[in-house]
Amino acid sequence: MPAPYDAFLLVSFGGPEKREDVIPFLENVLRGRNVPRERMLEVAEHYYHFDGVSPINGQNRELIAALQAEFAAHNLNLPIYWGNRNWYPMLAETVARMKTDGIRNAIAFATSAYGSYSGCRQYREDLDRAGGASFDKLLPFSGHPGFIAAAAARLKDALEKLPGATVVYTAHSVPLSMAQSSPYEQQLRDACAKVHELAAAPGSPTLAFQSRSGPPGQSWLEPDIGEYIRQTSDKRLIVMPIGFLSDHMEVLYDLDTEAAEIARERGIEFVRAVTVGTHPLFVSAIRQMVQLAMENGVTTCPPDCCKPAQRPTTPR
Repeated sequence: MPAPYDAFLLVSFGGPEKREDVIPFLENVLRGRNVPRERMLEVAEHYYHFDGVSPINGQNRELIAALQAEFAAHNLNLPIYWGNRNWYPMLAETVARMKTDGIRNAIAFATSAYGSYSGCRQYREDLDRAGGASFDKLLPFSGHPGFIAAAAARLKDALEKLPGATVVYTAHSVPLSMAQSSPYEQQLRDACAKVHELAAAPGSPTLAFQSRSGPPGQSWLEPDIGEYIRQTSDKRLIVMPIGFLSDHMEVLYDLDTEAAEIARERGIEFVRAVTVGTHPLFVSAIRQMVQLAMENGVTTCPPDCCKPAQRPTTPR
């Protein structure tokens, strides 16, 4: 019998909501990672371009409101909580509140559709460290029909704006060592193929990557979307950020600002498809995953899945 779940916890990355938040937020993100401070300050400028406000927290609030309505419409009586890894509301504080509220067994949903260390296993580790209630984290859901259908609907909208354009899908790049110890890249390619077919998009799906960080000597998944745009012979391009659930900073800056500027310089017509966000099909998919978990329990990942990336060694 599955555990009698008494709450739903949305676990996300978090983002700053004013200029003063940016550096402390990035220090949280980069703590323990060998990222040069110059790179952190460079990324900070991306946030300052939007006055220090990342849309991700606001978008999570919109998702929670949509889920509350969806749960109520299907008589799913679970209170919804929200905690972030890197910025307020911090996960540990949310879990402490859940304990005070008497929550014992919660279903946790991370805002990441793909299996990788940073997108799945690290969230499990965050929950373990937070203590408090017992948490069962839902598995990555990149193949869920509702997620695929919502992404295909967003792509269809983009194709109406730029019919016949080449479609390039993007996702956050990760170190090769992380990719090799997780299903991340294969799940992305599978999702791209399904979305492409369902949207009746022209040609074959192409996958590129974006937003890499880390030391220069570390190998990451490629090609980079900027390099792809610089080298392509296509003159009409739709970029679909299949690796992201909402239009947060890495979408707004890395695609809408940097990638779009490269396209303009090359005379390429450019449209960026919207992420799934609060599309009704995606909201319904989350509710379906929760109901299935309540009926059958949560399937857990193998203990050795999605190991962290190996840090590059410095020759002595």
